Amino acid sequence: MARGKIQIKKIENQTNRQVTYSKRRNGLFKKANELAVLCDATVSVVMISSSNKLHEFHSPGITPKEIYDRYQNIMGVDLWVKQYQQMQEELKKLNETNRNLQKEIRQRMGDCLEDLTFNELLGLGEDVENSVKLIRERKDIPKEEPHYGLVDNGEYNHVLGYDDDNRILALRLQPCQPNLHAGAGTGSCVTYTLL
Repeated sequence: MARGKIQIKKIENQTNRQVTYSKRRNGLFKKANELAVLCDATVSVVMISSSNKLHEFHSPGITPKEIYDRYQNIMGVDLWVKQYQQMQEELKKLNETNRNLQKEIRQRMGDCLEDLTFNELLGLGEDVENSVKLIRERKDIPKEEPHYGLVDNGEYNHVLGYDDDNRILALRLQPCQPNLHAGAGTGSCVTYTLL
């Protein structure tokens, strides 16, 4: 029994569309393989599904690059010229940016100043002065020492010393408290360093 012809148009049902794609893709790849084997032809089929999945078939024993190279030779075109030119332009821009940055660094180090105008020299001088000022401000900021609180009321209390990261450095007992290591009754102040 012969099947009736179907109308060639987009299949609206997504599940049916996926099934049809898969079946017809396999059929197409089977025919491409038969053509390559029977006729000693070089065959390449590249398909991208609506869900952006890549499927491809290439004749046995040949790579996609070899097929593209043969295509370019036969057609007399270069598929990569445009991309190569764009890459060359991008490389030129990056090289120019690199040269400018290197020149700016040398100028800040005191070299290559003959190329600068008077106003550019003044601006460079201001930049150097601002940098020196900022460095001095950072250098002169005093670091807080670990602090130990005092207990005036004579009650048992401990005081903790902290470092810059709020880690406990030491535990200090007040002079009015007994030394725990020496036994009760001694009134010396003891600081225990914590590890």
